[in-house]
Amino acid sequence: MSRPRLPAIDVMRGFVMILMTVDHASETWNHGRLLTDSTLMYKPGTALPVAQFLTRWVTHLCAPTFVLLAGAALALSTDSRARRGDTPGAIDRHLAIRGALLVALDPLWMSPVMLTPGRFLFQVLYALGASFLFMIPLRRLPDRALLAFGLGVALLDEPLLSALTALGWRRTPPVALLFGPGFFADRHLIIAYPALPWLAIMCVGWVLGRKLSAWPEGERDRIAARTLAAWGSGLLLLFFIVRGANGFGNMSLLREDGSLVQWLHTSKYPPSVSYDALELGLASLVLAGLFRVTERRPGFAAPVRTLGQVALFYYLLHIHLMALVAVLTGTRERLGVGAAWLGAAGALVALALPCAWYARYKAAHPGGWRQYV
Repeated sequence: MSRPRLPAIDVMRGFVMILMTVDHASETWNHGRLLTDSTLMYKPGTALPVAQFLTRWVTHLCAPTFVLLAGAALALSTDSRARRGDTPGAIDRHLAIRGALLVALDPLWMSPVMLTPGRFLFQVLYALGASFLFMIPLRRLPDRALLAFGLGVALLDEPLLSALTALGWRRTPPVALLFGPGFFADRHLIIAYPALPWLAIMCVGWVLGRKLSAWPEGERDRIAARTLAAWGSGLLLLFFIVRGANGFGNMSLLREDGSLVQWLHTSKYPPSVSYDALELGLASLVLAGLFRVTERRPGFAAPVRTLGQVALFYYLLHIHLMALVAVLTGTRERLGVGAAWLGAAGALVALALPCAWYARYKAAHPGGWRQYV
């Protein structure tokens, strides 16, 4: 028998989808949008206006949190399938189909709108899909081994990239798909989210999902809140140590002074140890609070929870909607930072009813193609 969905996870996923919308609205309308989250894109000494920087920075929470929660949700659903009697082979096929679909959606559905026809972008859906495929064998590892693997990959990506650079292999698509981002074929192929650093986060999320499935239902929310609060505090301490030392763990995107902006200016492409520690530390603390709140009030933030339940459905529509509005109004990349927030609010309002309808439809018609979207 399967357990019901966990409200805290759905609310958290909905919350980061809202923040993600701000970033994509900024990309659509904000002429001054900053994209300096990597040594590939940042020249030391470049000005980082506070309003633009913070509008970008608050959205850094989205990708690592979403990947973490995807791993947790996947572990929970896999456990549920096993309880229903699905064979290991059937579970593997489900993961393979989901993974392959997500990988395909980036070049086929997202790229024509986010770039121009004939150019291809591999970003978060690719990273998620590739991670699902890697989890087919990795899910068989014990919790401690899987956690050690995930943490090890996160720590070793930086020295591995350095070694691959020294060997002259860094600027090749296979290396970019796995280890570090890159631009290829005169920017007709852009790999923004290499699989392995994001797989590391999914492994941690999978272990969290296993624990959520194993903890006694009556005590689960309280145990989860305590565990996540401890993890979050430890990760933030790690962030301060790594960012303060200003050396290894920052993917060469170092602090140039002691300002808050420079402390927060971490590498997302690829994710550095300081980036992972900061964002997952914050995410863990927020999620710990949500487990406490939803334990007492299961209906807390119902609209946000609904968005979290249909996150992929929303993701596949919101960028297309904003791009259409920008083209029809002639405002693409012609407005200011305020457009990021106003445009995001407009997209969320416009898609609220379709998301609510799809959530009801999916609940009433489980299985089939709906389990993949």
